[in-house]
Order: sequence, then structure tokens, then C-alpha cells
Amino acid sequence: MNAIIEMTDVRKTYATGALEVAALRGVSLRIAQGEYVAVAGPSGSGKSTLMHIIGCLDVPTSGEYVLAGGDVTTLPEAHLADIRNRRIGFVFQQFNLLPSLSACRNVELPLAYAGVTPSERRRRAVEALTRVGLADRLAHRPGELSGGQQQRVAVARALVTDPALILADEPTGNLDSAASADVLALFDELHAVGRTIVLITHEVDVARRAQRSVLIRDGRLAA
Repeated sequence: MNAIIEMTDVRKTYATGALEVAALRGVSLRIAQGEYVAVAGPSGSGKSTLMHIIGCLDVPTSGEYVLAGGDVTTLPEAHLADIRNRRIGFVFQQFNLLPSLSACRNVELPLAYAGVTPSERRRRAVEALTRVGLADRLAHRPGELSGGQQQRVAVARALVTDPALILADEPTGNLDSAASADVLALFDELHAVGRTIVLITHEVDVARRAQRSVLIRDGRLAA
């Protein structure tokens, strides 16, 4: 199976004045196309730094990161921004929906940034929202939706560009148990049809839903 993510001896060090903090200490990780992998670890373990590098939101201090066959380790920010928009679908704990826009318009946003025509944006947004069970909520704004529905809108937004990778950062962190179960069931469905999903979490029960889980501690993969 082709790899979506190939990391080799990735290290990340942050400098604050004279102080250097090693957030990642030599992470090597391979995730194949179609895998559903959870990256779990306690606060301060390095999982957020790893998520930022996987999502091309940050770059390693050293090591190599190949995403979908292309080395992104040293790409300039403009290229990384294009990769984030076209090849990675993000689902965040805070939903990150614009409150003044409808569900459909929120889902259209990545396509607008990519220069897709309005009619095509609309078609694809409706398709994505239908896929996550919100065909009857297209015109609703985030404030008119439950937390679980808002996260489904966020998942639809992640899907609308047909990305190589869905990256979910603590996607159930702001949800009650029923809404969490609904969102995790949606991830199960997406995995079943071949989507590659990387889920960052500190919750053991959430990590167990994935096909495979890896544990990060003190900037190193422990399992």
C-alpha cells in the first residue's frame, strides 16, 4: 500500500531566548493510504507539534517529511498553504466555522480559496453536507446547530476538496458523549470507503476506535 505519510527522524526544537525546548526527538512514522491512525498522548507529549508538522502548519527542525509522495520538508510557506488547502482536510476541536455564514457557505470556503466557480462550489458543498447527514441544514448558521452538527459541518468542509488526508485534532473535545459517538461513527464510515484519517487525541477510548494507534511521550513514539 502506498504511503500517505512518511516521516524519518523528524525533530522539532523551539528556541525561547537562550532556552531550547525539544518538542519532537526523532519521530519516524509511516501511514499508508486508507489507514485510520490515532496519535495519542498526554498534554505536553509532543502530539500537537506532530499534528502541526503532519498538517504542514509547521516544518521540522531536521529530518524528512514526505506527504503523498512529495517531500514537503523545506517547501516555502506559499507552497505549504496550497498543500493545506488542496491535499489536507482539517477537523479541529473548536469547529472553526464562521458564525455569519450558513453551513453551505462554510463548506464552500476551501473551494473559494482554490478558485473554484460558484456553481461548482455550491454543488460540491451540498454533496459533502449530504454525505455527513446534513442535507436539511444547508442554510443554518453555526449558532442554529448543535455541537455535533457543527462538527459534521467541519467534517464536510474537510471532505469538500477531496483531500489525500483528513487530519482531526481532538475532534470530540467539545462534544458530549452522544455527539462524540456520532462523529466517531462518521469517521468509521469514511475509513470504510477508503479515506485516510489521522486523529490526534488524549482520550484512550477515542484512540481505540482507530484501526491503529501510536503513543507519543516526551517527543518520541512509544508504541
